[in-house]
Amino acid sequence: MAKNNVQYSKKQRRLVMQENIAAYLFLLPFLVFFVGFVLYPMFMCIYTSFFDATMGREDIFVGFENYKALFQDEVFWIALKNTMVIVLVSVPITCIFSLWVASAISKMPVAATSAFRCIFYLPVVTGSVAVTMVWKWMFNNYYGIFNYLGKDVLGILDKPINWLGDPKYALGCIILILLTTSVGQPIVLYVSALDNVDKSLVEAAEVDGATPKQAFWKIKWPQMMPTTLYILVITTINSFQCFALIQLLTSGGPKNSTMTIMYYIYYNAFKLYKYGYGNAMGVILAIIIAILSAIQFKAGQEK
Repeated sequence: MAKNNVQYSKKQRRLVMQENIAAYLFLLPFLVFFVGFVLYPMFMCIYTSFFDATMGREDIFVGFENYKALFQDEVFWIALKNTMVIVLVSVPITCIFSLWVASAISKMPVAATSAFRCIFYLPVVTGSVAVTMVWKWMFNNYYGIFNYLGKDVLGILDKPINWLGDPKYALGCIILILLTTSVGQPIVLYVSALDNVDKSLVEAAEVDGATPKQAFWKIKWPQMMPTTLYILVITTINSFQCFALIQLLTSGGPKNSTMTIMYYIYYNAFKLYKYGYGNAMGVILAIIIAILSAIQFKAGQEK
């Protein structure tokens, strides 16, 4: 009997080993991609940030000089301020608007809900370049639709406004475009989260006399917190990484009014060929995003 148990145990271990080997073989392509295109570039970014790295010569080790120069760079602080404004404005508005829209369309018939989800998700799958070009035409100071409506139709503008060329309006225009391309995914996620709410708890609360508002905040909202936390983190990261809009519309201008950290990294690394300096900014940006994400996770877990 003991001999049979030993043989069975050996056979069981062989089966487990075979399953583990098969699992790792299936994971191998992803692991190779992850190491080659994520871990290795991250390591090289941190490593190169301690060098004066550029084209045409060997890298020169400078220690923390790139970081010292970074914190003395006036344009970097302007870029950090603009980036924080984008994050602090776009993230709350995106979450609140997405939740409001999702709450409204989730009560509609299935066909209408699907249609609205498709409409709001279209800017996400259309492509940032195509969407940005449409907005660039709409903001044009000669034949754009906003100047046409404001001046010729509504009469609220005395003269056309150079929306993307005026420091007073340029950053606001960038935030508006970012909002239109950011709400699609949160709306879809919130609709799914609302559909997964335990209906029996909502019905029990309504029987006990709870108003729709009370049922939402006391029952639905706590069950949607994981989705809300995910949306907050992803939207925050996307806002920090705002780049395509800046590159295609303003190139950081006018007068650095739309300069963001991501575009300033690109400008230093790929236009001035200051790779070490650009990587130092990338490290600082990663640290800021990691700290904010940790704060959001902590706040979400406490609630």
